[in-house]
Amino acid sequence: MNRAENTYWVDDRLRAQRVAERAIPSFPPARDISRELVGTRTEIRRRGGIIPSWVIFGMIILATFALCVTVTMRTHAEMRSAIEQHQQISAEVEALRTTNASIETEVRRLRTDPRAVEAAARTRLNMVRANEIVVPAE
Repeated sequence: MNRAENTYWVDDRLRAQRVAERAIPSFPPARDISRELVGTRTEIRRRGGIIPSWVIFGMIILATFALCVTVTMRTHAEMRSAIEQHQQISAEVEALRTTNASIETEVRRLRTDPRAVEAAARTRLNMVRANEIVVPAE
């Protein structure tokens, strides 16, 4: 039975594969193409690499400039924040100074003026004189 197999089909398939191989154009390997474009390793070393030195220098200068701009912008932002904080604290200090001055004048008045002591006792402590009558009003 081995001789009864279809050898025509096998031969036709192999012939079709050979035709397809011949129909595809043969390209040189990628290694050869890159050697044509870039050159060999010794040529690359002789030229100083693939990237020219002025491009590398320009990239270094650009990176340095970007770093300087970034630091400057951040410093200015922090300075503006510090100025705003200083103004806010200065306003609070001024308000506290005003409050302290008013408290000092009231203390001085309470120490020297008996009428001020009586008014403070009546309003803050709800005190009355001995001959007065208190009528609670609700």
